[in-house]
Amino acid sequence: MSVTSYILALGSNRRGRHGGPRAEVQAALAAIGGARAVSRIHETPPLGPSIRRFANAAAIIETDEAPEALLRRLKSIERAFGRRRGQRWGARVIDLDIVLWSGGCWASPVLTIPHPQYRARRFVLAPLAEVAPHWRDPVTGRTTLPLLHAVDRRRPCA
Repeated sequence: MSVTSYILALGSNRRGRHGGPRAEVQAALAAIGGARAVSRIHETPPLGPSIRRFANAAAIIETDEAPEALLRRLKSIERAFGRRRGQRWGARVIDLDIVLWSGGCWASPVLTIPHPQYRARRFVLAPLAEVAPHWRDPVTGRTTLPLLHAVDRRRPCA
């Protein structure tokens, strides 16, 4: 298999064996390997019932793994970091998601690429815009920056 590029979203809002959320994101990047580009770590408000702020980042990695093989490896890293399945959107040591890949779309019972909700999530799009501002969404044809601007426009005025 040839080398493929993937865009990953990383997030943490709970202390783990590597330290606070920022340290967990950095340690996860090291565990994943193959990073070609990494965004800065963004501090973002929680989604759902969690009260802790998140550390979020995006990375472009290169690997010869097929999408489901990469997903299995990411889930293994999550478990090694102490991630346990529980409350949706609750506190977590690490969350690793495949957002996009250079192969376009992928759909299976366990994985959908592009990530179904990424277009509406600023905490994914802002870091993504740093590493891949011109990456084109294979479904909408829009690049990252217009997607980010669309999310920003939908936010209510304070």
